[in-house]
Amino acid sequence: MKFSLFTRRAALAAVSGALALTAIAPAASADTTRLRFHTYFGTEIDHVIKKFRDTVKEQSGGDLRVQVFHGGELVASDQLLEATSKGSIDIAHGVGSYWSGQVDIGNIEAGLPGGWTSIEEAKTFFASEPVDAILNEAYEEAGVVYLGKGWGHDYDLLTKEPVTSLEDLKSRKIRATAQIGKVLGSLGIQTVYLPAGELYIGLSTNLIDGAIYGGPVEYEQLKLNETATHYTRLNMLMPGWTDTYLANPDTWNALSDEHKTIMQDAIAAYAQDLNDWLADGNKSVEEKGGVFTFATLPAEDSKQLTIAAQEVWQEEAARSERNDKLIELLIENAKAQGRL
Repeated sequence: MKFSLFTRRAALAAVSGALALTAIAPAASADTTRLRFHTYFGTEIDHVIKKFRDTVKEQSGGDLRVQVFHGGELVASDQLLEATSKGSIDIAHGVGSYWSGQVDIGNIEAGLPGGWTSIEEAKTFFASEPVDAILNEAYEEAGVVYLGKGWGHDYDLLTKEPVTSLEDLKSRKIRATAQIGKVLGSLGIQTVYLPAGELYIGLSTNLIDGAIYGGPVEYEQLKLNETATHYTRLNMLMPGWTDTYLANPDTWNALSDEHKTIMQDAIAAYAQDLNDWLADGNKSVEEKGGVFTFATLPAEDSKQLTIAAQEVWQEEAARSERNDKLIELLIENAKAQGRL
């Protein structure tokens, strides 16, 4: 399987949405319901998209069809929520952090440092009744229907030199996003932000000593293995992000119960296929060998990262009463897992 660099980070650049939207075909014909589904991924997941479209068509006997648009094709990824609420698209596949300015829980449900350390843990957390109720409430207020979650994958540290503990990082400069930068900074680790396109130069010129950006397959796609070969699993956030699926209320309510079930099942299968694709890509890089040397941060250091992340958690909690409730649930889960 060939993997190409995800557009989930590049898709924030918009194309001419207004011109593109005028070219959309009518939402339905006399005999067939047609749904416009917009993902933030690019053509690298076309094999997953094809299976998704075929499943919907087959399960509905051809009465339900899905037209899928890639990242940035009609709207920028940070506009997916708004486009869905307005009906410009029918179903959105995005990430909560894209629209955190519009939905208070966006950053939390996308994934905070220390939030969860396995896909199973994340699935259990989001499947709980209190968490599910909060997400449904938040997205209903935003004018869309919350359909469910999907799962990203690895999001760990790549460095030029081996890392055996957090102490090793105190003499190095690490590329990190703002939230992770706050966590590392509180532990005396210097961070700086660089976009993905500058990581190769940053590492090769010693501007940075390492980066927290993604998983093995992404680092290999960026050819960072030419400048840094030590991959360290931090056990700070796995999956490194979660996906969110949303529907336009008018479109969704117009579907029959049978068609709603078909779509919900097909989206769940699509989300799992994406996760499997990500996992297979990262696994293939590790198994072929000769690309990265893999290590894992000591458990006590990983726990220290979760403790340090509490400042970031409380900043999100302060944004709203609903956020405070969701953070409390996140804290309860972390305590149950022994990380707090």
